[in-house]
Amino acid sequence: MKLQHKICMISDFFYPNMGGVEEHIFNLSQCLLERGHKVVVLTHSYKDRIGIRYMTNGLKVYYIPVRVFYNQCILPTMICSIPLIRYILIREEIEIIHGHSAFSALAHEGMLIGRLMGLKTVFTDHSLFGFADASAILTNKFLEISLADCDHCICVSHIGKENTVLRAKVHKEKVSVIPNAVDAMLFTPNINKRSKEFITIVVVSRLVYRKGVDLLAHIIPEICSRHDNVNFLIGGDGPKRWLIEEIRERNLLQHRVTLLGSLEHAQVKHVLNKGHIFLNTSLTEAYCMAIVEAASCGLQVVSTKVGGIPEVLPPDLIYLVEPTVPDLIKGLEQAMSDYVKGNISSPFEVHRRISLFYNWFNITKRTEIVYNLVSNEAKKNLGQQLISYIQSSVLPYLLVVSLCYIILKLLEYMVPRKVNYKILFIFILTIRLTHTRTIHFQYIDIVKDYKGNHIASSKKKKW
Repeated sequence: MKLQHKICMISDFFYPNMGGVEEHIFNLSQCLLERGHKVVVLTHSYKDRIGIRYMTNGLKVYYIPVRVFYNQCILPTMICSIPLIRYILIREEIEIIHGHSAFSALAHEGMLIGRLMGLKTVFTDHSLFGFADASAILTNKFLEISLADCDHCICVSHIGKENTVLRAKVHKEKVSVIPNAVDAMLFTPNINKRSKEFITIVVVSRLVYRKGVDLLAHIIPEICSRHDNVNFLIGGDGPKRWLIEEIRERNLLQHRVTLLGSLEHAQVKHVLNKGHIFLNTSLTEAYCMAIVEAASCGLQVVSTKVGGIPEVLPPDLIYLVEPTVPDLIKGLEQAMSDYVKGNISSPFEVHRRISLFYNWFNITKRTEIVYNLVSNEAKKNLGQQLISYIQSSVLPYLLVVSLCYIILKLLEYMVPRKVNYKILFIFILTIRLTHTRTIHFQYIDIVKDYKGNHIASSKKKKW
């Protein structure tokens, strides 16, 4: 018998923002809904998008009014969001909290609150981190603290699993590898949209440092100076957009470099179909969904050889290069040369192969196994949770967890999650009976009128 779960996807990254994490959450939620599960998404507000919105198939999304601190992530207060998140979890009767992305402060806060409420937690790590620089050390320590009491972790590649086990010190038995997938019915080739005069290089990603925007800023003027028949089409937005705009202005490439800004998910397919080559310049990537979507649309893919990217596509469908400007330029020129010579696979044949490699329904079934596994685990009390956090060696964090627990208990007393309606009815009736006899007599008249004995008088009758 298949278990039906009530799941809350929590992350700072969701639509209208564009990226691999956003698409993963959306597509996984859609497939879970089709398989009979209840799914809601919890994220922060995006400009005027605040409150509850409904997406395809009735997917309910909570855009909570929390201020963004940096790079589309909220300020991790750990306390201020407790009443609102608790209310949403109780209102939707959530059983499993599924957090996404190690960069998401909202996901970690939501999982902490859920664990203290006795809910099950699952975390999907979409990124890779180093071990040397200061930011990586701090992030890894924070992730170790957050995942110390997590029921199960999911990584999107085998290299991602090794990275998570090492940096977050998670037991490998609690980590599963479930890759991303692509909606092959949505990302289909349409070569009629391609330019016959120019070779179009498409870039679709968040314009942030780890996506290699600095490398892209050096590649664009170099390629444009060497090849007059090459244009760039860039989709996505982020804090590094100003760099691409500056390079375009400085080199007078306004007619050859088009910045589309943030894209709706339905628009990505049309942008990809206008290109011949897809360029990915990521500096770190556990799994790059963008290259799978580009290959599904029949584009030649040139990508940096970092993280789990070599696991994603077979060698004949991707040009893997080192994350340096000379190697990326060499890879692009090799892809352009193969296109001109016709030494490429048919876009429709590539699409067929991708649809066989990655399927969201298969990914959903594997995720369901994780949900069933954590649902059968025994609940932990506060003492067991604190023991789990002690292993991270950050003892002051125990005070934060204890404070959150006290706040939840106060909220449970002030705003109970379950109201005893029998006691509430007796309480209200007692208040009415202690009022004046005029009100009591009028109450009897209303009841008689409801039973149909006679019409209640509008005048107040005194005993």
